[in-house]
Amino acid sequence: MTSESQAVPRGRARRFGKFARLASGVAGSMLAEGVKQVASGRRPKARDLLLTPANASRLTQRLAEMRGAAMKLGQIFSMDTGDFLPRELADIMATLRDAAYTMPDNQLDEVLSDAFGADYARKLKHFEQKPFAAASIGQVHRLTTRDGRAAVLKVQYPGVRDSIDSDVDNLATLLRVSGLLPKHMDITPMLAEVKAQLHEEADYEQEARYLNAFVRALGDDDRFLLPRVIPSLSASRVLGMTYVPGVPIEDVAQQDQDERDRVWSLLFELLLVEMFELRLVQTDPNFANYRYDSDTGQVILLDFGASRRFKAVFTGAYRDLLKATVQGNRAGMVSAAERIGYQLGPAGSPFYETLLELAEMVLEPLATDAAYDFGNTALPSQLVARGEDIKDYREFWQAPPVDVAYIHRKLGGLFMLASRLKVSVNVHQLIMPWLDD
Repeated sequence: MTSESQAVPRGRARRFGKFARLASGVAGSMLAEGVKQVASGRRPKARDLLLTPANASRLTQRLAEMRGAAMKLGQIFSMDTGDFLPRELADIMATLRDAAYTMPDNQLDEVLSDAFGADYARKLKHFEQKPFAAASIGQVHRLTTRDGRAAVLKVQYPGVRDSIDSDVDNLATLLRVSGLLPKHMDITPMLAEVKAQLHEEADYEQEARYLNAFVRALGDDDRFLLPRVIPSLSASRVLGMTYVPGVPIEDVAQQDQDERDRVWSLLFELLLVEMFELRLVQTDPNFANYRYDSDTGQVILLDFGASRRFKAVFTGAYRDLLKATVQGNRAGMVSAAERIGYQLGPAGSPFYETLLELAEMVLEPLATDAAYDFGNTALPSQLVARGEDIKDYREFWQAPPVDVAYIHRKLGGLFMLASRLKVSVNVHQLIMPWLDD
């Protein structure tokens, strides 16, 4: 996280102006680079001119300054698996995960005064003015309550909620006119879902309800540790919670093999519980949402703003897709995929076959009845190589079903963590009890 402080731009006109200046800067950079390459005897492609290091830096810098939905949408795109956005753009957007600015003290004071009154400081025993974490929608501060409890306070950036719809539309337009999105691809349904999800994430009262739901579901499971909502410190734009100490989940990499495998297996089993039992999934794969208590071995769960409820018809169809894939039943895979909302194209066509092969490759760890060595696998590079073939069938490209995109984003994040921790787990055995009739 950057330690720099910068005011959050507010108002649709001002934020639109930021997008306009970003677009003109990108265009100017493309023109300059094009002239340079032509002068050296080369015939540059527009795509190559757009995805220059200068434009990558310009894009991520401006979105990080704006925060809110503009930055959040960039983070969502960064988790794309390559079948929706160009790999280069997803890589550029990935830098947004740790690029948030903090807001200056005057904006922080404004938000806290609106929530608790001008004398808010007198209601707390201690408040750390400098946040220890900052993200796309808000920042987090340590504090001590009047009764002596260690707590944290999530504080939303001013104006974020009001700018969600326009930010999403403006960023999508920028990507469209730049040529980074195929012109024929209809992403309207996905954008509508992204807006709805971001409005939920910006409603801290809703996040408190989600956190309470997870506490009810997991509170008696001593393998996990969750914070508790502090109602007196919570409102629509601030969320007070008890402080839960722990170390970053990546620190589990320093533990022995058995502990690394155990911790990751807990998180994978949690996803299965979320999907097939609760039908309520915390869909944000950011590693910062998990921490680890090295004394007790408990996994700490944080940040439930991106939670999403799924209908039984979807989870049932997705379960059938997993089951068919594990069994090597392609007819069953096709049937389940179409029920979920995938459009595979003509049966037997190269595009159709490529999509099925990609699904089989992605779910290879689930289908292999043996310990899968995530720390020593060529699967990521194989997926990238096979995914390149999708680019040959641009006329078939469709935005992925929204519910699937959220699940695969979470699953992809867990596989990335498995690779980071170098776990070796029989995922097949973990998932089979959930697939048996």
